[in-house]
Amino acid sequence: QVQLVESGGGLVQAGGSLRLSCVVSGGTFSSYAMGWFRQAPGKEREFVAAINRIGGMKDYADSVKGRFTISRDNAKKTVYLQMNSLKPEDTAVYYCAADSQGWVSKPLATDYDYWGQGTQVTVSS
Repeated sequence: QVQLVESGGGLVQAGGSLRLSCVVSGGTFSSYAMGWFRQAPGKEREFVAAINRIGGMKDYADSVKGRFTISRDNAKKTVYLQMNSLKPEDTAVYYCAADSQGWVSKPLATDYDYWGQGTQVTVSS
């Protein structure tokens, strides 16, 4: 059974940084494209970033381009989201997700097969 566990969330002031991690157990991590999504209170889940199975293709939401960086370490079965210059509007629960069709990074949540439980990120003004 594939399990995804996020960590690294917390409370940070605007302009600060956080790095989220997502460790995957079970399955074959190196074959998965990985994505980060977020959901703020009262809003729908939205795409943040994605990376294909070998890390050569990355995709970002316009709202985070230039501030967030997605990366992966296949040896550690971990995907990361480095978040810089955080804004209050980045406050949300952040989820990582795995897509077993891993050659292309995808922005649609429905393309992903496995999901983590989420980690809370709160940015104070």
